[in-house]
Amino acid sequence: MTGHLLGAAGAIEAIACIGALQHNIVPPTINHFTDDPEFDSNLNFTFNKAQQRDIQYALSNTFGFGGHNASIILKKY
Repeated sequence: MTGHLLGAAGAIEAIACIGALQHNIVPPTINHFTDDPEFDSNLNFTFNKAQQRDIQYALSNTFGFGGHNASIILKKY
């Protein structure tokens, strides 16, 4: 939702994960307009609207230009 921030993308995503853990809100996947009939109806992709959920863990994957890759798992205490 922020566009590509080059080197700052991972930091912004980690901040978003921390906010999700603190406020128990799953951020939405934006710009989804048409469901694929192949989607399993039991899966919840959180399209277009945030959802209130009990969140205990968050995974942040960052894949940047030039092969800069990082992942971090955050846990609520």
